[in-house]
Amino acid sequence: MSSDNGFNNDDSPNKTHAHLQLPSPIITRRNRTASTSERALQNPIEHGKIKSFCREKGHGFVTPKNGGEDIFLHISDIEGEYVPLPGDEVTYRHCPIPPKFEKYQAVHVKIVQLVQEKHLKWHEPL
Repeated sequence: MSSDNGFNNDDSPNKTHAHLQLPSPIITRRNRTASTSERALQNPIEHGKIKSFCREKGHGFVTPKNGGEDIFLHISDIEGEYVPLPGDEVTYRHCPIPPKFEKYQAVHVKIVQLVQEKHLKWHEPL
């Protein structure tokens, strides 16, 4: 990745997880095309756990239950009333990321099992 985009370089806010890469550009529910959304709905529902999530930055990563690379998660794709915490079990679908559709992000993310820590609701202040 280019060092001028602010991701995964020495000045990156994602520096602690240098092996995790944010898609560029980040695809949100708002700017996803109808055809890309249709592709995601054709994919099966997957299970995983939240690896990390930053409400302020609006993104995080899901670790698939069946193994494999961690999957990018955007705040606009989280359904439900609670802000996810690491360890929460989730269901999601893979959505291909343009332009080559070789990588995926998690969409239609639903928390199915909360960890024992207190969860904030989206409308609650930090």
